[in-house]
Amino acid sequence: MFLTISTTGTPERPATDLGFLLHKHPDNAQTFSTSHGRAHVLYPEASAERCTAALLLEVDPIGLVRRGKGKGRGGAPDSALAQYVNDRPYAASSLLAVALATVFKSALHGACKAMPERAAEPLPLRVEVPALPARGGAELVRKLFGPLGWDTVDAEPVALDSAFPEWGDSRYVRLVLEGELRLADALNQLYVLLPVLDDAKHYWVSPDEVDKLLRAGDGWLADHPEQKLITSRYLSRRWGLTRDAMERLELVRLAESDGLDVDDLDNAVDETTDTEEKPVPLAEQRREAILAALRAADATRVLDLGCGQGQLVQALLKDVRFTDIVGVDVSVRALTIAGRRLRLDRIGERQAGRVKLIQGSLAYTDKRLNGYDAAVLSEVIEHLDLPRLPALEYAVFGSARPRTVLVTTPNVEYNVRWESLPAGHVRHGDHRFEWTREEFRGWAARVAGQYGYEVAFTPVGPDDPEVGPPTQMAVFTHTATPTPKEDTA
Repeated sequence: MFLTISTTGTPERPATDLGFLLHKHPDNAQTFSTSHGRAHVLYPEASAERCTAALLLEVDPIGLVRRGKGKGRGGAPDSALAQYVNDRPYAASSLLAVALATVFKSALHGACKAMPERAAEPLPLRVEVPALPARGGAELVRKLFGPLGWDTVDAEPVALDSAFPEWGDSRYVRLVLEGELRLADALNQLYVLLPVLDDAKHYWVSPDEVDKLLRAGDGWLADHPEQKLITSRYLSRRWGLTRDAMERLELVRLAESDGLDVDDLDNAVDETTDTEEKPVPLAEQRREAILAALRAADATRVLDLGCGQGQLVQALLKDVRFTDIVGVDVSVRALTIAGRRLRLDRIGERQAGRVKLIQGSLAYTDKRLNGYDAAVLSEVIEHLDLPRLPALEYAVFGSARPRTVLVTTPNVEYNVRWESLPAGHVRHGDHRFEWTREEFRGWAARVAGQYGYEVAFTPVGPDDPEVGPPTQMAVFTHTATPTPKEDTA
């Protein structure tokens, strides 16, 4: 993985001043250890007229896999081959961004004791990244770098195979940036936007990433037209962190427009006297209801079917009574995010042994799901087309047959209480249907009778006397051992 930064100069202001600004002498090739390999800094050319600094990152792919799996403990959702055969050693990503921040730390902060005035003024810069993954293509590259003061943003798509042009372009581009910017500004933009374009990070995104984003984005992110996309991707689509960052960026924008400091603007609330209780989010109420039902059922081995980004798995892991937890989802990306959320590469051996993430479709029977005390389908069934629902019913109730099955789904009658939801719209664009209480109870009763279960119903959230609760939950308890015919219609 490779990146070059070039500048030009004159005999009075030589280009080799770049060495002072980067704190790396042009006459020396230097090597630095990183958590996933070695970073080399060298200067292919260094004269008064032109100077180029190159950052070469050698990634250890075996070490990267081992770190990601936590010394072999489960949790990596990718296939075994994909873990070792991938683009991580070659394409610019968060690995390169972290190396950039490590090797050029002082330059990112705009610090240079030897030449403070040069560090504070724009330089004629040329930045080249030969292989940059761009989820969104060359057009997104231009949208991200274009508003940042570069005169030239050249994102040339890289062909899948030059010998077979009919195969089209890959998702990689060769990036060239040219313009007059402060070196610190250019480095901070790269630090943020390289992983944003890759749309992935090699490490768990914790709350302190918000501070890193705001620090690196100081002076340009608050007014960037693609601020929301940048923030969301940089924080790996962790919506709580994204919301926090967006709110803080809005404060920065308002403060700048009024010529105030952020602290002077954000002083409307005295936290020492704020005693107002905040409403508990419905998602949290739903998890608490599920956990209570699992405890009441005395379940210890639990399946989270359609686990998404792992919020429920994380809650289960905090309770020691749940000794065997399996998260299942068809989306590899969702499982990747879940693995980061659970910090499977950092938790202890005993904790890691309690949880497993596996890829699978709920429309097919899967022997790996047999023998568990309970299964949870939380906000899952409404994402299936109705003709596919019988296949899920058989896979869960007929094949896996856990002792307890919990199913939660939206109550469409409650939608009239959501002021922001237009009449006739479902709560999520991917919902194929949303049932009334009567429809849900009718479906649950049929499934329970067909597969030998009893079913009870529990409201989740405020139980409105007219329209019922926002979420409805069915608790299925196995009572018999029928032999239904497989129904995969």
